[in-house]
Amino acid sequence: MIVGLEGIIEYKEPTLVHLNVNSVIYEVFISLHTFGSISAERARLHITHIIREDAQQLYGFAQKGEKILFEGMLKINGIGPKAALAICSTFTPEQFAGIISSKDINALKKVPGIGPKSAGRIMVELAGFDAVLLGSGTTQSTAFGEASMALESLGFKKEQIAKALNASHATDTATLVKEALKQLQKL
Repeated sequence: MIVGLEGIIEYKEPTLVHLNVNSVIYEVFISLHTFGSISAERARLHITHIIREDAQQLYGFAQKGEKILFEGMLKINGIGPKAALAICSTFTPEQFAGIISSKDINALKKVPGIGPKSAGRIMVELAGFDAVLLGSGTTQSTAFGEASMALESLGFKKEQIAKALNASHATDTATLVKEALKQLQKL
């Protein structure tokens, strides 16, 4: 599995780059934000490697947060790489986190290929994901994301998890999980 590439840019357009890594040239699909942030000569990209029956595709991102957003979108039923990349091209991870936390479904409908049904599904399935996106910087947000994943693995729904975790003021993962479990038992 390829998770990162660094090399010389052989060819560049808004949706893809050809990256020469030790004389092997990779075609990497990129978002518009990544296109704007990489130089004309060299690039270092965080890669999502998608292997399908008929193709292998590489998706590259200048920021780790953008990769996390892309991979989170792929987990949603009905959202493929093309739609996920369109979301990454339309919003930065920080903007997307704001949309999720404010439940702004109209902003999501502005993305090409995302209709009302898909926008609603994204809102429901990514409840609490805003903390994961913003969590790359602060310890509390990281703990929130870890607690969210732990509770999800126990079978709780994302919407319930987000409500329970938002009610807690704890800053470490273990305490967040304990307090959220108490809240979830009441539901």
